[in-house]
Amino acid sequence: MLNNINPTKIFFIINRLQKYILILFLVVLVIGLLEALVFSPEDYKQSDSVRIMYVHVPAAWISLGIFSIISILSFVILIFKNKNFSLITKSLAPSGFVFNIIALVTGSIWGKPTWGTWWAWDARITSMLLLAVFYLMFILSWRIIDQNDKAIKVSSIIAILGLINVPIIKFSVDWWSTLHQPSSVNLLEETTIHSSMLLPLSLMTAAFALFSVLIFLMKYNTELIKIKNKGLDRL
Repeated sequence: MLNNINPTKIFFIINRLQKYILILFLVVLVIGLLEALVFSPEDYKQSDSVRIMYVHVPAAWISLGIFSIISILSFVILIFKNKNFSLITKSLAPSGFVFNIIALVTGSIWGKPTWGTWWAWDARITSMLLLAVFYLMFILSWRIIDQNDKAIKVSSIIAILGLINVPIIKFSVDWWSTLHQPSSVNLLEETTIHSSMLLPLSLMTAAFALFSVLIFLMKYNTELIKIKNKGLDRL
């Protein structure tokens, strides 16, 4: 059993958080969809197909962000032997994997009218597919390995190795000649995307982030129930 976890207290906090996050998620999602599907303009080249961007790009961002968090926490787990963080990484992985798949599927749908093909072994696409493989290996390591300590170690190593792929995804459009255009949204440099498209993109990213937090809390709650049940079985 993981140390210093009081399931009863955390259940109460999570249940309260879930209600507020769900309401906020629905509000932001509705506004984001209205901005993305109704108020944002068509692209002069891609027409209405550009609206896939408002799902594809946030999904890719969230999947990358979640895997980065999992990898950083995995370092802490291995170095400081903090097993409590393993519960967080285990609970984060499913939503990250789902958003990774959404990014790949929507990218394929977007690619057909834009590039004329459903799939290409482009550097960005291939590295995103590799990220999905790391996600899948991470999740399967928890399901296949029975010993908890061994599962923590194996899953952490997988996440750390997968972290090497994150900068490759980010800078693939700069390092190689790819079908993808250079990033239009930059934190440290000037953002080149128009504000009429940046607003719905930001709103949908916020909505997806809230949804991932909601899924994380639900999964975390489930894992705590398992811990509590194991404790009761030992009485």
